Amino acid sequence: MTPPALIPMCQVRCEVGALVSLGPGPYGERRYVPLGGGTVSGPELQGTLVEGGVDWQVARADGALDIGAHYVIRTPDGALVEVQSNGLRHGPPDVMARLARGEAVAAHEYFFRTAVRFTTGHPDWLHLNKVMALAVGQREARLVVLDFFRLG
Repeated sequence: MTPPALIPMCQVRCEVGALVSLGPGPYGERRYVPLGGGTVSGPELQGTLVEGGVDWQVARADGALDIGAHYVIRTPDGALVEVQSNGLRHGPPDVMARLARGEAVAAHEYFFRTAVRFTTGHPDWLHLNKVMALAVGQREARLVVLDFFRLG
């Protein structure tokens, strides 16, 4: 069987707020990062991020970070598109420590991937309700950059 193609969809550039820790939980440290504004640009999806999204995280004992982001994109024609993104970020301890300090770290030095689903009721964007995408991410001090690839 041939694996599905990865078709470039867009790049999301999202401003992030300060990390908020809820403390240790049964599966690791529970925390979240408020998501601010941002831009979406690409061949299949464009727009801006609606402020108020949240990136929920669990910092696991094995050093990996479980990610569950939930936010909204407003397209140029006014459509609102809900985004749910679940994934994983991990890397060598020294690289993850540099990320935690807000230092610049090249994307190839760690793993940051999420599976993405969309929901909308806008008639021009209903096709997104049937799309699954893979996002490849890079974390910067005050920004997350995600390249979305639609599974074809």
